[in-house]
Amino acid sequence: MSLVAIVGRPNVGKSTLFNRLVGMRQAIVDETAGVTRDRHYGKCEWCGNIFSVVDTGGYTSNSEDVFEEEIRKQVMAAIEEADVILFLVEVGTGITDFDEEIADILRRSGKPVLLVVNKVDSADKRFDSYQFYSLGLGDPWDISSANGSGTGDMLDKLVSMLPDSKEDADKYAGVPRITVVGRPNAGKSSITNAFLGEERNIVTPVAGTTRDSIESHYNKFGHEFILVDTAGLRKKNKVNEDLEFYSVMRAIRAIEHSDVCILMIDAQYGVEAQDMAIFNLIVKNNKGCVVVVNKWDLVTKSSNTMKEFTEAVRRKLAPFSDIPVIFTSVIKKQRILDVLDAAAKVYDNYSKRIPTSTLNEIMLEEIDNYPPPSVKGKYIKIKYVTQLPTACPSFAFFCNLPQYIGESYKRYLENKLRSHFDFTGCPIRIYMRQK
Repeated sequence: MSLVAIVGRPNVGKSTLFNRLVGMRQAIVDETAGVTRDRHYGKCEWCGNIFSVVDTGGYTSNSEDVFEEEIRKQVMAAIEEADVILFLVEVGTGITDFDEEIADILRRSGKPVLLVVNKVDSADKRFDSYQFYSLGLGDPWDISSANGSGTGDMLDKLVSMLPDSKEDADKYAGVPRITVVGRPNAGKSSITNAFLGEERNIVTPVAGTTRDSIESHYNKFGHEFILVDTAGLRKKNKVNEDLEFYSVMRAIRAIEHSDVCILMIDAQYGVEAQDMAIFNLIVKNNKGCVVVVNKWDLVTKSSNTMKEFTEAVRRKLAPFSDIPVIFTSVIKKQRILDVLDAAAKVYDNYSKRIPTSTLNEIMLEEIDNYPPPSVKGKYIKIKYVTQLPTACPSFAFFCNLPQYIGESYKRYLENKLRSHFDFTGCPIRIYMRQK
């Protein structure tokens, strides 16, 4: 699928245009310069042509901001990847030094460039856009990304520049979605970069560096996933910026749309209240889970440290403790592939379907061995069990008095399902139905 990169200096409206092209509020928009930090991907469809769009952070140079150098690298990487570059400038400010610097880079890149002048929302401003001819990048296209004027003509031109715009929209349909979640600074972006083998996401020691949920296609070592890196989820009373609020909401939405979540825990702190809150969010959304204990190289160890830590983690996560726990050091690339293998296994368990005949043969025998306790002199008889056609493993048990079956017996049934059929890493839903 063809890729279009939106580049420009900070605050010219790149994320607003990106949101308009993909048809949803996917990138965070705020008046603060430098909100977008990572490359952010989406799909755009125009007149039957489908192409990918990447939003980049604002390009600057010679700045002391810790993020600016990293943002500049991300912009350069996006230019390298793109088939067509959409260079966004702003009519109100005119040509700045940054605009000239970016224009120079684009001319040297040899890539097709579409020069787009944003914030042209009145007839008077059209005359001001002629100054951009001096950048030497062809005709400037006047648009207003906020209200959409001029974007149709601009898209017609953009589509004509694409090398191969007609391609299957659902290229990655059916590919598992693996989402990396955790508290700020647990190493989520680092592990995503380690998987991909490139600096795909910005990593700094500052908590809250990642703001958008970043998707990447991973296809190596026999595994194929859509990997999603998210913003760190912290306590509500610590979320004091509008931007961070949107980031947290986006991370929660990424969990909702995933198949398996990799929960990153900092080995130096162990499982804290915020980790539990994120884990409960995963379970509430019925998603598969792999727990990754990162920064294991920084922990002082004895012969049983790993075993004791694993038991402590499982105790905290009880009653849903049938989860793979993997100890890594992302910096030292320790056991990185084990995480992918575990995520793939959990996805297989998550999408597993058990034939009804096998299910009844095994589970009815277990129920006969330990029948539900009688309530008020009434005996409960479970006659039949079947797996429901849901994304998460769910089972319906048909009986005469479903209202009298308590949580403890449902837990017994869940444990027996886990012991006979491998559901490691997956929450199991049990429903009692009237026969």
